[in-house]
Amino acid sequence: MTQTDSLGRSTFHHIAPQTGVRPTNREIRWLKHIERHGPQSSQYLYELTRGTHRCKDTALRQMQKLRAGGFLRLPQQQRATENSDFNPYVYDLTKAAKVHLFDLGLAEPTVRPTGHWWHGFLTSCVTSSIDIAAARRGVQYIPAHTILAKQGATLEIPMKRGKLIPDQLFALDYGGSFRSFMLEVDRGTEPIKTAAARKSLDRSIDHYLEVLERQLHQSHYGLKANMVVLWVFTSRSRQARFLEILRTRSHPAGRAIVSQVVNSVQLYKNVSAGLTLGSWASIGSTPFQIIDIPS
Repeated sequence: MTQTDSLGRSTFHHIAPQTGVRPTNREIRWLKHIERHGPQSSQYLYELTRGTHRCKDTALRQMQKLRAGGFLRLPQQQRATENSDFNPYVYDLTKAAKVHLFDLGLAEPTVRPTGHWWHGFLTSCVTSSIDIAAARRGVQYIPAHTILAKQGATLEIPMKRGKLIPDQLFALDYGGSFRSFMLEVDRGTEPIKTAAARKSLDRSIDHYLEVLERQLHQSHYGLKANMVVLWVFTSRSRQARFLEILRTRSHPAGRAIVSQVVNSVQLYKNVSAGLTLGSWASIGSTPFQIIDIPS
């Protein structure tokens, strides 16, 4: 395997190790952001600190330095994309980075996406973009591990039948007003309906309606703020079928379930495609806006 390109530069598979690298304050913010959300595109990391460091080329070089210093790694799964050589790098933490955060007293028991890598990466893109967008509006993002620590809860919510495990959980502090969120990311890999004992879009809708109706988010997580369920799709036809099913339930709690379609390719390359500041579709008469202060 070629270690470097024709000019001797680093490649995806190899970078010359660099000793003596110590992350700066900005770079520690990058490490903490990855720790909180999961693998991050270089574009997202740049956007995270763009308010104080505007030069993108310098940011990208510093990420390469962290990789050479053993703090960042490139997950192999990103190479499966079409024209992957032209995509931004996606970075994740190495063991050395986790140890460094621990030594600084900054490590936290965060709740990162699990399961299939691409599903987890899309989930991390969505929550990361919400976090970045919220901060720019003066709204504080409260991660799942902070919520779960309130009463030692698990992410998994027991149901009358089965259990519900949201893809992610978080809350927003609008300056004294709060709203909590559960996130579902749908990449079209599950059936709309099924008689088998497996997850389907139809069954997931019923589970979330039960959570909202019985206010299980309050009893299980200890949350007092209103809960909104965010459902992200990569297909408009899939979202349309989802809204159709939700309307047939004729359940008042369904108004607290909103959805949006994202272009997974653009979300991967460009954080502005995932800032989720646009309107979210609902079965109510008014589209939902995440950053709007709760009334």
